Amino acid sequence: MNILMVASECVPFVKVGGLADVVGTLPKYLKRLGHDVRIILPKYRSIDGKKYDLQPLPYILKVSVGKDIEKFRIKRGVTEDGINVYFIENMRYFNRPGIYGDGNSDYGDNRERYIFFCKAAIEAAKALMFRPDIIHCHDWQTGLIPAYLKTNLKNDGFFWNTSSIFTVHNIAYQGQFGADTVAAAGFSWEDFTTDKLEFHNNVNFMKCGIGMSDAVSTVSPTYALEIKEFNGMGMEIVLNSRTDRIYGILNGIDYDYWNPKTDSCIPANYSKDNLAGKKICKAELQKMCGFDEDEDAYLLGCVSRLDNQKGFDIIIDALYGLRDKKMQFVILGSGDQFIKLQIQQAVSKMPKTVAAFFEYNEPLAHKIYGGCDAYMMPSRFEPCGLSQIIALAYGTIPIVNRTGGLSDTITYYNHFTKEGNGFMFNITYGENFVQTILKSEKIFRDKKNWDALTQNAMNCVFSWDKSVEAYHKMYEDAANKKRHELLFRV
Repeated sequence: MNILMVASECVPFVKVGGLADVVGTLPKYLKRLGHDVRIILPKYRSIDGKKYDLQPLPYILKVSVGKDIEKFRIKRGVTEDGINVYFIENMRYFNRPGIYGDGNSDYGDNRERYIFFCKAAIEAAKALMFRPDIIHCHDWQTGLIPAYLKTNLKNDGFFWNTSSIFTVHNIAYQGQFGADTVAAAGFSWEDFTTDKLEFHNNVNFMKCGIGMSDAVSTVSPTYALEIKEFNGMGMEIVLNSRTDRIYGILNGIDYDYWNPKTDSCIPANYSKDNLAGKKICKAELQKMCGFDEDEDAYLLGCVSRLDNQKGFDIIIDALYGLRDKKMQFVILGSGDQFIKLQIQQAVSKMPKTVAAFFEYNEPLAHKIYGGCDAYMMPSRFEPCGLSQIIALAYGTIPIVNRTGGLSDTITYYNHFTKEGNGFMFNITYGENFVQTILKSEKIFRDKKNWDALTQNAMNCVFSWDKSVEAYHKMYEDAANKKRHELLFRV
């Protein structure tokens, strides 16, 4: 199949959240199945054209955004896995210091930016003469593409055999704008109906993607159930109208990249058969954080976007609640300035036991995964989560809230049977994060049990090999349904 991935993020070029990891990794595995996969991204200012050897293609294209005509160029890059990546370059919309905003708030013209990107991606496919069997769209920034295929482009022969897939990575971010978006995006007012564009008298990009694509996927089976039943952020009725076409496919990680046995970012390599290097990683991380280099101190880490979703109020409460225990905490992340301030205050009051780094720093993230004993992830909701899976690979034990993909990947350790790979609490039932950390510390102090738990964690495999088969099936289902529709149409 010809598969076109369209997204606003993709590692290694640009990353804000887990979306980037999926878009950067899934194509590699689809290619191994024999698919021709291409990726289209915005060319943000932060993407270094020289570093990635981006080459301009001989096209100057244009699309309309409202009454304006916007020109753009396409630049081409190639990933280490040989995947062609095409970048939409437009100075007005993408030559900015931030991706979605300036650090304090979203850009005021994000509606126009991603109307432009959706239209430009469609025109780019035509210019490249890449006729996709599947256009795989990711999150609200690409939600208008399925809508265009079902309305303005329904009689366009270039996309006659094209099916659209829409993946919900985080339903909390929906891209909802006023009704005048109909005109700004170039739709007909005839399509401003509840079964197409209209959503509470607005145009919601996420709703367009869910309601008008040929299939919808989410990034874990439990999250697929949650958003239909109680955690859909107002989108439950739309999701339940598509029940027969919703797939919950768990994300995986690339074990070639996240592997403590070969990881060049950590000070010492180790494996489940020889954990000596993990002790060195812990000591070096303690030194970097300004902590006492104490093997018996329980070292907990967190690598995350600073966001209320991630439960940072719970983490901050834990820092104070456990300040008298023999524990150390390290946090790496960027985002909400109020959360950053609260963490800074905790660091200033507890500098020997709490450290924080407010940046995007991939090598440091590896050091935290490798050096910590446990990993904190008390997310209020979590579509899938990759951090807990990465932590397992490094023998760093996750402590998580029972929600979404965390429920699909973590099972509570039973010290009698020695089964399980982490620790869980349930915010909904009023269970306490601090108490769960204390329970995990008891196991940490019991070397025999902790060794068994570490082995369980490192024996877990959540690779893309299984997940990619599920994506392949979804593509086949969507393509077959499209063929039936075409036969009926003819």
